[in-house]
Amino acid sequence: MTEILRLTNQEILMRARTDLRLGVPIVLSGNGKDAMVTPIDVLSQARLDQLKSINEKSFILLTARRAQTLKCPVYEGNFARIELDKTPKISSLKAISDPSLDLYNPLKGPFDVIREEPLKLENEALLLLKSAQLLPAAIISQIDDGANFATKHKLTYLQTEQLKELAISSRGIAEAITATVPTSMTENAKFHIFRPNISGEEHYVMEIGKIHRDQPTLVRIHSACFTGDVLGSLKCDCGPQLQSAIKMMNNKGGGLLIYLNQEGRGIGLANKIRAYSLQDQGFDTVEANHRLGFEDDERDFQLGAAILKEMRINNIKLITNNPSKISTMHKYNIAVEERIPLKVGQNKNNIRYLDTKAKKSGHLM
Repeated sequence: MTEILRLTNQEILMRARTDLRLGVPIVLSGNGKDAMVTPIDVLSQARLDQLKSINEKSFILLTARRAQTLKCPVYEGNFARIELDKTPKISSLKAISDPSLDLYNPLKGPFDVIREEPLKLENEALLLLKSAQLLPAAIISQIDDGANFATKHKLTYLQTEQLKELAISSRGIAEAITATVPTSMTENAKFHIFRPNISGEEHYVMEIGKIHRDQPTLVRIHSACFTGDVLGSLKCDCGPQLQSAIKMMNNKGGGLLIYLNQEGRGIGLANKIRAYSLQDQGFDTVEANHRLGFEDDERDFQLGAAILKEMRINNIKLITNNPSKISTMHKYNIAVEERIPLKVGQNKNNIRYLDTKAKKSGHLM
């Protein structure tokens, strides 16, 4: 019975990500070391006080990008470790970890940077936080006998080897349900819901008109944008792109809109709004992502390829301005017979954003 109920690596990883988003620490183990990882993004003062009592040498883990902004020396390449004050305050930790607060908290430091041998769990901890769409900043508390510690305190125990599942997260995806849903833009439409094996985010497909699998299928792979798609934000071109792609497919008699739940280029809505705050301070969209500790684009377009494979579609005409979508399709054996540009939605509020996408992210604007 125990073997039957044992969680898979994917299930443990999903639980760890959920716990982190709730502000619950997880225990990470690897390379002969064990550490408790607690995200600063959702940390309370009460829990912070508890962490200090568990390990007096608990430290702040930041990305190298954030550390450089704080004028902290970076000795490890991808991350920096800063000593905790003897009586740390949550307001100070938030100010250290969140660059969108820099204008309100300009005076920070000096910081005591740790130069001792790293735990060799730091990169994995940052990867896990980013996959949970949290700020990549945490309190790391080294502990002994992590498995027993996790059991005693009812925490999720995750080994670094299990994090490899993140790299293959898109390979397992299955359709959950489909139904006909006429819309104001196209009455002849079916909605498909897809669930990846490794994440709680469902992804959607709108099948418009008739699909002929012996011919290239018109496809738009569109990442979720609540502010643009739903609220009509003028800071991006996402809403007009979505509407134009649906109209194009309806006029052509058929196509697929693949709607991926990868808000804010994969960093989540909260971090996207943080990035907007940084843009208000004068940084462009790429610089804002970097200051938050993320890459230019954290999205995984392999999800789109996996969905196309599930729907038995291997030849497409792709509606996109993004060359990385095309290269990802080719990588996973989806033939892109034609790229169809989508140049809509430019306005006085997003000119700089579109210019940055072209110059720094290679979009074909």
